[in-house]
Amino acid sequence: MRRKIAAGNWKMNTTLNEGKELIENMLSKLDENPPKQNADELLVIFGTPFITIESGMQLVSGNPMVKMAAQNCYSEEKGAYTGEISVSMIKSTGAEYVIIGHSERREYFHESHEMLAKKVDLALKHDLKPIFCCGEKLEIREKNTHFNLVKRQIEESLFHLGAEDFKNIVIAYEPVWAIGTGVTASPEQAQEMHAFIRNLLAERYGPKVASDTSILYGGSVSAKNAAELFANPDVDGGLVGGASLKADDFVTIINSF
Repeated sequence: MRRKIAAGNWKMNTTLNEGKELIENMLSKLDENPPKQNADELLVIFGTPFITIESGMQLVSGNPMVKMAAQNCYSEEKGAYTGEISVSMIKSTGAEYVIIGHSERREYFHESHEMLAKKVDLALKHDLKPIFCCGEKLEIREKNTHFNLVKRQIEESLFHLGAEDFKNIVIAYEPVWAIGTGVTASPEQAQEMHAFIRNLLAERYGPKVASDTSILYGGSVSAKNAAELFANPDVDGGLVGGASLKADDFVTIINSF
């Protein structure tokens, strides 16, 4: 059975001390208002800046429901790549997850399907679980080619994997037109794409793998809309941006399942 997931992507926000305080605050609020699910049913992930991961690990280590994630990794093992973060560096912090292929990485850093496939392979090689992002810009949706694009993103970066490796993949659907805009895909639009993705997985890997894969929605999830979005049968949670930087909002989102 797939788990529900509330994953926060802090992006380039918070200093080291600010990040530690935010995690401490969220953990305290979760103690005060614990989710009704257990750790086998619900996972909370903090996708923090790299500088915060190790300190975050020390804070969350006693809570089996809470994990740490890096926001990106490089596509090579090691070497003369000044400023980049390797999967082995991430693994050494204790983090278990890494976000790969976020729309901002695709847009601003021109990350290709081939590069993302290499990142996925390296993450799995080092026992990190990728949160693989896919999704379309507004002009693609307006042309009604969004299903074709998402299919290509998944096929070209993930479908080289065997079924056993794919069990470690989490998918996050990001309608790029709804990120940071305050516009959110309707629950019907979210469910439609999530069901499409799950059907793709079933065609490639069979119904068991498809059913067991968590597919998250990542487009302006908020404390106000999370419950309605998460009520859809194929929406297994959210990859949350701005609201994950507000302890009260993120805890409300966690408790929206």
